[in-house]
Amino acid sequence: MSRISKAASSTGLWIRGNGFLLALGVAVMAAFAFPDGGARGGVLNPEWINNGGIALILFLQGLSLAFEKIREGAGNWRLHLIIQAFTFGVFPIVGLVMDQIVPFFWSGQPQAIRDGFLFLCVLPSTVSTSVVLTAVARGNTPGALFNAALSNIAGVILTPLLVHLLMTGTGQASTGFGPLLMKITLLTLLPFALGMMMRPLVKNRVDANKKWITRISNAVIVFIVYSAFCDSVKERVWEKYGALQTGATGLVVVLLFAGISLLVYGVCRMAKLNREDAIAAYFCSVKKTLAMGVPLAALIFGTGGDLSLILLPIMLYHPLQLFVNGVLANRWGK
Repeated sequence: MSRISKAASSTGLWIRGNGFLLALGVAVMAAFAFPDGGARGGVLNPEWINNGGIALILFLQGLSLAFEKIREGAGNWRLHLIIQAFTFGVFPIVGLVMDQIVPFFWSGQPQAIRDGFLFLCVLPSTVSTSVVLTAVARGNTPGALFNAALSNIAGVILTPLLVHLLMTGTGQASTGFGPLLMKITLLTLLPFALGMMMRPLVKNRVDANKKWITRISNAVIVFIVYSAFCDSVKERVWEKYGALQTGATGLVVVLLFAGISLLVYGVCRMAKLNREDAIAAYFCSVKKTLAMGVPLAALIFGTGGDLSLILLPIMLYHPLQLFVNGVLANRWGK
């Protein structure tokens, strides 16, 4: 095979392996070029598509969760305690501390980005990548699967509740929690439960077509991101804040990721977890889900122009966690 052919082949593999991230970038660029169709009231009817898409994502997640495998990791209570405490306890506390400290160094930080960091900190862990990376690193895969699934199920309720408690002055987070919880239940918990109940009937077919289920979910997420950025472009949010805010957000994201990683490492050492449990604890504790984060943000904060700024921290955190954790998983696996 010639050098050119090898380069083309490796490029094709890279594109296929990073298609979702590339699609997010294309969605953002498309929003700046063609904002009218995806903005509120546009011809694409984003309000209807977003709500229906959110329900579809949660239904597919419930359909895909292999509870027969989750039971294998249910008994390791120390591992579960550490992961869930980091996901819904330590992370939010770190977010609150950052919310008080960062403005001293970043005086022009938009309120929506501050809210975005707090929202990032209360999100559940990822399911698929946490489990895959734990397996690659030869860690406790059943324990990772149990905790990733548990945090996503709990996150449907805990994430909006923590948003309500931590951000009482922001958008829809300041309205009555009852109506918001009802809306979230109808669009997330109900389809998620329906998917779980239907799984025994279609388990083999679902497991054989996981790639298509992932592609459908990713397509909905890409559209929600496109719609959010369309609104922000129409409302001239980016003319006001510009690229400097994006760069500053990226720097804070890197510091947050590094700080949480060191905290997880320290706690695992103090708890004297064995190697396999420590690997599972790390990958499940530092990762945050974009797949559930985007639809939950759209439900909690609405689809106004500020939504794109609220999503900015998780959109920058997502590729960072994939890259760094992918490198670590391969090193630890060897």
